[in-house]
Amino acid sequence: MNRSDPDPLPLIETLRTQLKSELDSILHYWSTETIDTTFGGFFGEINYANEKNPKAEKGSVLNARILWSFSAAYPITQNENHKLLAKRAFDYLVHHFYDHENGGIFWSIYHDGTPKDTKNQIYALAFTIYGLAEYYKISADNSALTLAIALYHKIQLHSLDVMYNGYFEAFTQDWKLLDDLRLSEKDANEKKTMNTHLHIVEAYANLYTIWPDQNLKAAITNLLELIDCHFINKVNGHLRLFFDENWNENQDVISYGHDIEAAWLLLWCAERIEDQHWILKYQENAILLTNAAARGLDEDGGLWYELEIQTQKRIEEKHWWPQAEWLIGMVNAYQITRDTAYLELAEKNLEFIQKHLIDDKQGEWFWGIDKNYEKIEKDKAGFWKCPYHNSRACIEILNRLSS
Repeated sequence: MNRSDPDPLPLIETLRTQLKSELDSILHYWSTETIDTTFGGFFGEINYANEKNPKAEKGSVLNARILWSFSAAYPITQNENHKLLAKRAFDYLVHHFYDHENGGIFWSIYHDGTPKDTKNQIYALAFTIYGLAEYYKISADNSALTLAIALYHKIQLHSLDVMYNGYFEAFTQDWKLLDDLRLSEKDANEKKTMNTHLHIVEAYANLYTIWPDQNLKAAITNLLELIDCHFINKVNGHLRLFFDENWNENQDVISYGHDIEAAWLLLWCAERIEDQHWILKYQENAILLTNAAARGLDEDGGLWYELEIQTQKRIEEKHWWPQAEWLIGMVNAYQITRDTAYLELAEKNLEFIQKHLIDDKQGEWFWGIDKNYEKIEKDKAGFWKCPYHNSRACIEILNRLSS
């Protein structure tokens, strides 16, 4: 793409107006449909038909992402209820997900708040730090900052590979390395993954904005270097997803959603630490990853899910979260290049979302659609279906296009 439009303002205004409205809609859903008034916190599962399961287990990632979403939205909405819901998520996290004895985060708890899966999945610790840092920005609650710093130290102490660099995936409650390291059953069981490294650096960068510690900055710089060296395929522009501890790759899939998420998010991390070398490097990487992700773009403006590397078979589904990341990625690419073709792709993707993913009757976004445009009947809210991706797309773009 190299075309430049002298007047991007109509496109920008369209995105701003529609995404402000959509942010309000998403937050309304999570404010009214997800509150567990019986056992506290938020429901662990609401299904495709919007039926609540009050006995469902509750995931730490869901709770941490709710904490982040309401905290990040509050400066835009100035809605005091959003601030109260962020506090609700924070209080519930501290009292039920935080392991006060071992200093970790339970992967999941039963509906009544008692521990269920007590493993320390570093991915969950990272999202907890991410949410805590955002909550501190609106609350100035020192206990949130203290806990975020403590979890950062736990990751550095136990997860950092001091021999080969990088971060191991998962540990027992008392911090012994697990044999089964996977985030989910669909993932390869490898010791080092792109997904976890991406969200560690995201969490660390957000923590740095409120706690500019030099050791933390060094950890962020190290992660940016690791990702540039190992996880970004400089030949085809896609991400490499799975490695053993010696950095031998286990080829699995190409994830278009992660490609575009990494494209903007890693540059965001470099900008937080104001490192000019890594800002320039990740501007370059952003366009590389963005153009690679575009291979998964369909004519209708939606982004396909994944491509199996060995068979070259495309997973012909369009899930909610890659669409949200694509929106941010297009605005990010526009800001780097000033090529309004990227804004046009964002507008077309938003039209796809509005037509196929947003539930106009009951709120929120559906999980996704298949190649025949049939709805995928998975959670509306649940272990992996959170307000994080779609609210963040609205929040990030509104913040970027505010001036």
